[in-house]
Amino acid sequence: MTLRLRRHAFSDDQTLMMAIVNRTPDSFFDRGATWAEDAAFDRVRLVAEQGAEIVDIGGIKAAPGVEIGAEEEKSRVVDFVARVRAEYPDLVISVDTWRAEVGAAVCEAGADVLNDAWGGADPELVDVAAQYGAAIVCTHTGGVTPRTRPYRIEYDDVMRAVLDDTLGYAQRAMDAGVARESIVIDPAHDFGKNTFHSLEITRRLGEMVETGWPVLVSLSNKDFVGETLDRPVGERLLGTLAATSICAFAGARIYRVHQVEETRQTVDMAWTIASRRRPAYAIRGIQ
Repeated sequence: MTLRLRRHAFSDDQTLMMAIVNRTPDSFFDRGATWAEDAAFDRVRLVAEQGAEIVDIGGIKAAPGVEIGAEEEKSRVVDFVARVRAEYPDLVISVDTWRAEVGAAVCEAGADVLNDAWGGADPELVDVAAQYGAAIVCTHTGGVTPRTRPYRIEYDDVMRAVLDDTLGYAQRAMDAGVARESIVIDPAHDFGKNTFHSLEITRRLGEMVETGWPVLVSLSNKDFVGETLDRPVGERLLGTLAATSICAFAGARIYRVHQVEETRQTVDMAWTIASRRRPAYAIRGIQ
């Protein structure tokens, strides 16, 4: 099935790099390195040169912190989206928000994707996506409140819960008028999950791929990687790439990442081993 992200279309044999661009002063990974607008734009320029098909712009960190209202969130992302749209017409622009009000404003500015990391916390977000012909990412969070950490959450079957919630969200999006080819599902590693849950959904990601919906994974430097390997945030790249290779072999389509080039090579290798992609060239033993 062709994946349509508003004005952009991708065939089902394409994997996509979604590069993270944080317009926040307190992001967990880059510690506010792209808080200033020009620094954020430099980040967009870099990842575009590295071949990222999507930039995912966020105005609020996921973790608990200072309360950020809709107006403040819009001040961080709306004009920036317009600037990126003007400079990079062929780049897919995603905005990481759960608020319908913010979603409408960024779509007006040129965003293509609403990346709802909080599992439909604002039920009107699907209506915004439908109104603007935007794509939407449907995540599983176990019903946790936005910007709160999970605490002793239990599942009888975590993948069953992921499937029920993401497929239910996808259906709500279609009922609202979002095109089927513009809906993506995401198990949301770490969100509403402990490390054992995130490891299990990684092992079982093929069950999501088998639904036929395009699957996005956001693995980059996550806590489940850090806890598994006992590594702080700045030392999780190898673990991230190991988890990425498992998800890529299973067939995930979109990878939300901090490190674009390393992830691209990992995904291409895994997809080639899985016979979904041909080698760039093959002359060994032939010539």
